[in-house]
Amino acid sequence: MINQLPASMTALIEEVNTIFPEDKKVQTLFEQCFSNTYETTLKKRKDGSVFVITGDIPAMWLRDSAAQVRPYLMLAETDPAIADMIEGVLASQFAYINHDPYANAFNEEPNGQRYHEDATEMTPLIWERKYEIDSLCYPIQLAYLLWKSTGRTTQFNESFQQAVEKIMTLWKVEQHHEEQSPYRFERDQCQPSDTLTRDGKGSLVSYTGMTWSAFRPSDDACQYGYLIPANMFAVVVLKQLAEIAENVLQDSLLAKQAIQLAEEIDKGILTYGIVNHPEYGAMYAYETDGLGNYNLMDDANVPSLLSMPYLGYCSPDDPIYLNTRKFILSKENPYYYEGAAAKGIGSPHTPPQFIWHIALAIQGMTATTVEEKAKILALFKSTDANANLMHEGFHVDAPEKFTRPWFSWANSMFSEYLLTLCNRYVKGSALSKK
Repeated sequence: MINQLPASMTALIEEVNTIFPEDKKVQTLFEQCFSNTYETTLKKRKDGSVFVITGDIPAMWLRDSAAQVRPYLMLAETDPAIADMIEGVLASQFAYINHDPYANAFNEEPNGQRYHEDATEMTPLIWERKYEIDSLCYPIQLAYLLWKSTGRTTQFNESFQQAVEKIMTLWKVEQHHEEQSPYRFERDQCQPSDTLTRDGKGSLVSYTGMTWSAFRPSDDACQYGYLIPANMFAVVVLKQLAEIAENVLQDSLLAKQAIQLAEEIDKGILTYGIVNHPEYGAMYAYETDGLGNYNLMDDANVPSLLSMPYLGYCSPDDPIYLNTRKFILSKENPYYYEGAAAKGIGSPHTPPQFIWHIALAIQGMTATTVEEKAKILALFKSTDANANLMHEGFHVDAPEKFTRPWFSWANSMFSEYLLTLCNRYVKGSALSKK
């Protein structure tokens, strides 16, 4: 593992200390959380690519690994070694996508290790093959943000170009899931959220223009196949891909194709993804099937409905987003919990009454008032179970009860949130443009 902190990281830690000079808890939390991914989860290979474990699971998730290193883009602006590291992460990600764009998590080498013996097309390199739209979105956005942060374009190499072609082809196929999809996934002896119905095809869907997803970013099966926040994320990254194609690759055809697909998906969101709630008005559903069924909820994992301004789909003051936000931060959302110690969004992936630090970070970064941002910071300080690290989920009445003591994604999300309080943003990100 890479474990010696670079000077750019220690300098930013010291900068945060000067902004919170009297708050030793914030200083300690940031130092521990910000350095956690760098110190404990990165492994550089001989070819320059970087393998990233999530923490307590020895596999690399496409989604998690992108989110884990995202705050380090602020260091990459002036530190070429950090930029090299992030490009190394991207090299691994796009190589994995080219291996199988339907897989979500991979081994360091083709050793045959896997989470479970699932009924799907596995290879020795694949740890798990739960297809999730966001697993393909995150690497594109990370590559885009590395360009915006540093001016670097070497990540847009042949592997990147092959991968984005595969991604766009897959998303087009999954616009017609019932007729065209080759993907199947079944897991035996498990809870229903870990497998797909209808012989591994998932619940029935009709064409909407959106692209189908088997699983949510929580790795739980979708109730209905069109996962709205994941489709929103796809719209964002397709537009970013078009910008890359036009300005870096000089590929006007790819740019045109990316914009066209983004428009088709977005039209599907606006046509099928908005419902009129009797109390909250026009708001986004979490999932739909194009057949008139809707799932009204939000999940702590990102992409979530709450995270849309953070990922770049809409502004924090967008009226439909604000209506949706009011719903998902209320007891109308079945995974919103309030307790003696905290309140926030949890997930069906973790036990009832457990909320997630990732969701708190997103709530803080998308809040429009100083008061709400301050409340979120206070919650972070009081819910780390005195570990000075963030966790997956914790109990709203007893934060010392938590899941996953080593979960790097949550540490990175807290770090990025705290940096926004210091007016430090990832260049090119939606929040940096506010």
